[in-house]
Amino acid sequence: MDHDLIVIGGGAAGLGAARAARRRGARVALISDAPLGGDCTFSGCVPSKTLLNAARQGLSFSAAMTRVSDVIDSIARTESAAVVRAEGVDVIAARARFTDATTLDVDGARVRARRVVLATGAGPLVPAIPGLDRGSVLTNEDIFKLKNLPRRLGIVGGGPIGVEIAEAFARLGSQVTVVEAAARLLPREEPEASEVIADYLSQLGVRLLSATSCVAVHHGASTTTLTLATGAALECDALVVAVGRSPSSGDLGLEVASVARDERGFVTVGANLRTSARHVFAAGDVSQALQFTHVADETGRLAAANALSRVAWRRFHPEWIPMVTYTGLEVARVGVREAEAPRGARVAYLPMSEFDRAVMSGEERGFVKIIAGPRRLSGHLAGGQILGATIVAPRAGEMLAEVVLAMRTGLYGARLATATHAYPTWSMAVQMTAAQFFGEFGGRRARQVDSRE
Repeated sequence: MDHDLIVIGGGAAGLGAARAARRRGARVALISDAPLGGDCTFSGCVPSKTLLNAARQGLSFSAAMTRVSDVIDSIARTESAAVVRAEGVDVIAARARFTDATTLDVDGARVRARRVVLATGAGPLVPAIPGLDRGSVLTNEDIFKLKNLPRRLGIVGGGPIGVEIAEAFARLGSQVTVVEAAARLLPREEPEASEVIADYLSQLGVRLLSATSCVAVHHGASTTTLTLATGAALECDALVVAVGRSPSSGDLGLEVASVARDERGFVTVGANLRTSARHVFAAGDVSQALQFTHVADETGRLAAANALSRVAWRRFHPEWIPMVTYTGLEVARVGVREAEAPRGARVAYLPMSEFDRAVMSGEERGFVKIIAGPRRLSGHLAGGQILGATIVAPRAGEMLAEVVLAMRTGLYGARLATATHAYPTWSMAVQMTAAQFFGEFGGRRARQVDSRE
């Protein structure tokens, strides 16, 4: 066999796997039928965060879109096929498909695979709503290619993608309406976070329709009309669908390789990222519920290391993964939410209105919430074990990093409270919140999860 490892897919997971394998001295082939970089570079993190920053800086729609295109081109150059080939990876621009357990058809050529990492990613999910079809709506794969600013923009879905698009286009001048079937925006986050972000978007002029579902769509010559479950109609000039992701696992011949998928099409893996076929591993969005670039990169590296080892002992720990929604008030979370915390856990909470840096900055919306549970032998001594945290603040994503480190390394909560933070940094709010686990601090103390704030 010509290669020790074959990686199928050239997004963040595929690139992470291929590069990790090369660092181990393996002969690697990376097969991709799309430009390397994948969703993050061309239709995800890179364009969305660029557009948000351009909109906050007051750029026109045209100038903002030009910046998006320029940034995509700049970052794509750092992970092009030529760059990856120079790193020693055999990059093959083709579509791969299993023809039997260990053989791949690569555009007509047969390639034998000793070990394989599947990293084919996912694409936008368009729900089965009458009148709604992929060719007549926008998703994250299309919206960053728009040439004209929609006067009225409808967004179906109030998760992270939906709220980020809502902020960007509201700032650029569109009349934005978000339709969310759940009772609140960001339904996977803490209720307090949803409330803050709903208020934040409302103040930007975004119309929010929570607990509202779309039951039909009609496309006119220049207008799209949504029929809502309430019977009301919503007209818009462009419609964005942001309700989830669908794995790109079809047409890979997985069944002949005995690679199992779940009812939604996601490749099933164990904690070591091995599929139901012992020689095949999977990483990134095609197999992970947490669909983030940093998850794709980490699982890609772990999958490659396990595939090339005699014993696949490395484990992926989703409980340590940070998640950030990049609205102007960022929502950052790691680990459990309060509703998921075990009995006996404690919650420390600090509203930004009581935090000096937030007051100085004129941004008093948001909070820090840290959840800690008892350790097996020492209980809540020294702050116990950090189980999760949610932060809503302008720099919440950066503020969360030390909590992630504490969880990943098993530090006691005392370490967060006693580590000196420079005054008046935003991250000092984490220290002040953690101090509540040791008694009253600033008029607040940690409470039991089953008590009321």
